[in-house]
Amino acid sequence: MNSLRSIARCKVTFRQFHTCFRYCQEAVAASAPKLTIPVPEGADPALSPKIEKLVQEITALNLIEVSQLSDVLKRRLNLPDAPVMAVGSVAAPKAEEEEAAPQRVQTSFTVKLVKFNDKQKVALIKEIKTLMPEMNLVQAKKFVESVPTVVKADISKEEADKLKEAIEKVGGEVEVA
Repeated sequence: MNSLRSIARCKVTFRQFHTCFRYCQEAVAASAPKLTIPVPEGADPALSPKIEKLVQEITALNLIEVSQLSDVLKRRLNLPDAPVMAVGSVAAPKAEEEEAAPQRVQTSFTVKLVKFNDKQKVALIKEIKTLMPEMNLVQAKKFVESVPTVVKADISKEEADKLKEAIEKVGGEVEVA
């Protein structure tokens, strides 16, 4: 902003200012290093034309020519032959690893009310209301009548056993999974 005020005081024409400004911009652009755009992750980097030509020629080769090329490169670069493993020897260690792997233990359980005794429906509704304090009697009644329903999910084994025992006492049939 100060530079514009100083230009206005000196009575410099706009055309003179513009050419001077453009000259300064070109000088700064020429002295600044060129920035390259980085290659995004997962994308192939840009290849030189020489490498690109080699890739095109190699992909055009048939299987026999690829084998011959591989042999020539191994000899010229003094590369050892990679050992070839039999297919049967690869499968055996995997079977041993599967046997040695520990069985996954279930830590969270779901208690599901499957059905109930019609004679003990009222007692079951009251028990559901006490087990689930966020429900009132009307909600507990609708819950019991809409069997099969999940009473509680993602609970421990001990809590699931306690719920099962409490519900079976009042005539409900429960499934723990």
